[in-house]
Amino acid sequence: MTSAITPIGLLDSDQVRSVIGAATLAPSTHNTQPWRFRCTPVGLELHADPDRALPVVDADQRELLLSCGAALFNLRTAVHALGAHPATTLLPRRDVPNLLAVVRPFAVRSPDPRLVELAHAIPRRHTNRTPFQKAVVPASVVTQLRHAAEVEQAWLPRLDAVQLERLRELVNKSHHAQLADPAFVAEWRYWTGRGRDSRDGVPDYAAGAMPADDGGWILRDFGTRTSARRGRIDESDPLVVVIGSFGDTRLDQLRAGQAMQRVLLTATAAGLDASFISQPVEVPSVRDELRELLGGGLWPQIVLRLGRGRPVAWTPRRSLADVLLEPDRHGA
Repeated sequence: MTSAITPIGLLDSDQVRSVIGAATLAPSTHNTQPWRFRCTPVGLELHADPDRALPVVDADQRELLLSCGAALFNLRTAVHALGAHPATTLLPRRDVPNLLAVVRPFAVRSPDPRLVELAHAIPRRHTNRTPFQKAVVPASVVTQLRHAAEVEQAWLPRLDAVQLERLRELVNKSHHAQLADPAFVAEWRYWTGRGRDSRDGVPDYAAGAMPADDGGWILRDFGTRTSARRGRIDESDPLVVVIGSFGDTRLDQLRAGQAMQRVLLTATAAGLDASFISQPVEVPSVRDELRELLGGGLWPQIVLRLGRGRPVAWTPRRSLADVLLEPDRHGA
């Protein structure tokens, strides 16, 4: 690990190690952590890790790109907070499709206080699947969340009561479609209910409550003791938002992942917790219905549930040694 981390631009080795560490705290589907990093003389490379793709739930690797986009936003933000400009190139080489971005730290500048605040939120952000308190998220915070998405070239549309009710129905529909698929269930069980020694997947202690079919928002169950947690989540309607993009290319998805993370960190800085309602964007036919619900102009990329929950344990992360690639001596 030591030999793989080298000074880059304005950053010394310890700073490079810290910004990669920040990047690894991003969320990912089933906590697969599908990213790798490489230090080069010109910058920090972010690579997709195809060995951690989910061939059933994410056959087109859209969510893999969202996850890597979230890691990229953490990386950019951590570099900025150290006083360097994170010049970023997305998808720099067509002949190396797993190379998703290169971040070149240079040009000393005064950090933007708003980004420094988000950098401080990185280690505090984590998925919270517990019931949320019965409190309305202030309109001013919703405006901040919408702006956070737009800065990263994505959109967080306003949903009226009719759209939210329809979205709730789509969540229910997609949830049961997935549970009826043996391949999905096998993949889901492989990555969930893990013990405390695991560095990836979703451990049982990080699981939340899974509501019954009584009209509540259905959350994916990530534990093994399902019978102990079934029943309606005792919460008022949480803030449920959709992050969408106007295109659905790999570039759009990578940008949407950055927008997702900026929204999540903005929520964390505002004292909110978040969890994912991924089912309606994972079932292709239901995703098409959700797109139509949004007016047909946006591709829905992720659905988030926001509010204030009780403290929960952290999900594990792979070590830096596991996510670092050796220097490429062949220029590929």
